[in-house]
Amino acid sequence: MEGSLKRILVIDDEESVRTSLALLLKDTYHVDTASNAEEALAHVHREPHPDAVLLDILLPGGDGLSLLKQIRDLDPNISVIMLTGAGSVRGAVQAMQLGAINYLNKPFDIGELKEVLANAVIARREGQETMTRNTRVVTVDADFGPMVGKSAAMVNLFNQVDIIASRDSTVLITGESGTGKELVARQIHSRSSRKNGPFIALNCASIPESLIESELFGHEKGAFTHAVERRLGQFELADGGTLFLDEIGELSPAVQVKLLRFLQEQEFYRVGRSKPIRVDVRIVTATNKDLEQLVRQGTFRQDLFYRINVINLTLAPLRDRHEDVEPLINNFVARLARQYGDRALSFSPEAREMLVSYNWPGNVRELGNVVESILALCPHTVVTEGDLPKKVRERGGTDGSLPQSFASGLAFEEAERMFETEMIVKALKRANFVQVRAAEMLGISRRILKYKMDKLKINERGEVLSGTSSRDS
Repeated sequence: MEGSLKRILVIDDEESVRTSLALLLKDTYHVDTASNAEEALAHVHREPHPDAVLLDILLPGGDGLSLLKQIRDLDPNISVIMLTGAGSVRGAVQAMQLGAINYLNKPFDIGELKEVLANAVIARREGQETMTRNTRVVTVDADFGPMVGKSAAMVNLFNQVDIIASRDSTVLITGESGTGKELVARQIHSRSSRKNGPFIALNCASIPESLIESELFGHEKGAFTHAVERRLGQFELADGGTLFLDEIGELSPAVQVKLLRFLQEQEFYRVGRSKPIRVDVRIVTATNKDLEQLVRQGTFRQDLFYRINVINLTLAPLRDRHEDVEPLINNFVARLARQYGDRALSFSPEAREMLVSYNWPGNVRELGNVVESILALCPHTVVTEGDLPKKVRERGGTDGSLPQSFASGLAFEEAERMFETEMIVKALKRANFVQVRAAEMLGISRRILKYKMDKLKINERGEVLSGTSSRDS
């Protein structure tokens, strides 16, 4: 019987935790235990590898996050669940970014532990790293378009949002314009205990510098010319909820000081008022700029940067997650069709391929605009290549240029080798270097992918090693 049981490895320096978990799980799983990283790696190196690992985030002689990375490097399909007694949001988010599928706080809820483990074993069996409930396409309605994705980057993002939402930490969301930073902020709010409170969004770049302080903090009657009545600012309006400050890098130095004071003291002054006002507000900020570069240039305060960057979420551009384009297209058509007479619209395979391969410099916002223009202008129900905007037709693929393998008149064998190398490297990058997913994208088995990687001298990080004439794309 024991030989058929799934294998669980419990890694914790507390003997009581190891013993209790072994007893709790022994009827359902084959349980091994380890008290430190050395013992744990010895178990992980053995065959068969564990199906799931319960890993303490704090271990003697090296923290659990370092061990998590070593386990994932050895076998990226092992499902790792982090254990923490500190309830550290930062540590949990770091663990999710490194590939953990979940985290549990000590003391454990037995029902939750068993459910998470069951999902982890399913994920291992299917060659996935995320729980089954999170691998479906997730759709969230929002202003400029839905938040949709099935790529590794998006599934990881959804997991992180779930963790962050339950805490009150300050969050900084970074990413290019159009990637959906406000959508993420809204999801953090709507999944939090503040969901019944207000969500106030303010674009700092859209308010003149002379008015931004009054906009944020409000003003008293007579505080300045034209202040004919008292006005509440966004901080007071967001009391009990979430204040989302987009384009935070545009704040003037004077307002940065006042924001820093609020984050430190949880109080502020209305313009023209000498008595401080206290409110209960969670701050979520966003930017498409490099704030660390602004700090080095002296235009953004270093102490404020550290205050708003307690938790950082980085949104991947659409060009790095092409597998999300088709679900986004389908969702935009479903959402927008009602505005255009409930049109039933489909895309030819060639049109879909061209849309998927386009680089989308404007990200999800640009894709939504393209789909809406097609709904408005396309005279037939099946969209072909000729119905797509000129920019998509001309730049579909990459930047409109030929692949490297066809650009220099190489012999066929070498061109074929370079083409295979380019395809595999791109698939690995898009799959966040998870070989199972990369193989699925390429339509081959993981065994064949590994064979080709070895043959072409491509390592697990998608780097082409010296000694081959193939080049990284």
